[in-house]
Amino acid sequence: MIEVIQKLDDQIDIISMKNDKLEVVVSNFGCTIIKVLMEDRNGNVDDVVLGYDDFDSYKTLDAYLGALVGRIANRIGKGKFSLNGEDYTLAVNNGPNHLHGGIKGFSYQVFDYEIKDEKTIEFHYLSKDGEEGYPGNLDFKAIYQLVDDTLHIKYLATTDKDTIINITNHSYFNLSGKKENIYHHLLEMKADYFACVDADGLPTGEMKAVKDTPFDFNSPAYIGDRVECDDEQLKLGCGFDHPFIFSKKENQVVLTHEETGRCLIVSTTLPGAQIYTANYLDGRLGKYGQHYNARDAVCIETQNLPDAIHLEKEPSTILKKGEVYDEKTSYQFKVIK
Repeated sequence: MIEVIQKLDDQIDIISMKNDKLEVVVSNFGCTIIKVLMEDRNGNVDDVVLGYDDFDSYKTLDAYLGALVGRIANRIGKGKFSLNGEDYTLAVNNGPNHLHGGIKGFSYQVFDYEIKDEKTIEFHYLSKDGEEGYPGNLDFKAIYQLVDDTLHIKYLATTDKDTIINITNHSYFNLSGKKENIYHHLLEMKADYFACVDADGLPTGEMKAVKDTPFDFNSPAYIGDRVECDDEQLKLGCGFDHPFIFSKKENQVVLTHEETGRCLIVSTTLPGAQIYTANYLDGRLGKYGQHYNARDAVCIETQNLPDAIHLEKEPSTILKKGEVYDEKTSYQFKVIK
């Protein structure tokens, strides 16, 4: 069942997607996931994503809690790129680099939406040529569908001029219901390589094998056993804040909290994910009167390689006129008895 549960103003709505397994609360502001309410193995219901009680915080703060991020997720070096012989300049809003679509990227936009059926919401946004410095009128849809214990998100886009696109969802997961930080979360991820970053979080172009490093999650490991290891890349990122390159095509990431029995399985058509251990959460006030600090959650941001426009010979983030950007990511919230 899908219903509008609150109208904040003439434009912004809060919408509940609910069945007997799960309730996901979203908004058409930034296609933001506000709550994910799920049971544990004892039937206790908790909210397993971070967010804000004060909706204005989604509009003004910078952590992208639950937001859809675009046109380009992650960083673009120096906020500049060239495409088809033309140079483009974007906002520099994260050290020396462009981050998450700019000053007012997709996370801060109001989307049109339509409730298609009892399981599906279709969000729509037209990003105009030149918005935040990007070329082309980009016609974008995000389709959220709740089926049983799984939230499916489909991203579709077309453009009237060659452009770049790299969409992700920036939810912060804590399967304990924020009863503790993420040190006792088990992470399993099928990825043999990760991208090294510099001190500003920008990929350097070097791909490093995870084998014999703290970045190897091919077998499940506690995040807390890895995140503070004596490793140059972990020091540069103040924890995990790195792109991982998947070695399989589905069910690439499994996050488990053993005490509650809650498990999140992430499956995507995208080639990798930025794993971010909330290193820069600053004690800000979140939901339920709780303060959010570093390591209080983990983000699993499925995406193409960050800064691909500079790093790849044939950049995976280019969307040409006449082509369709078509990617899917699903989040299965299951309980292990």
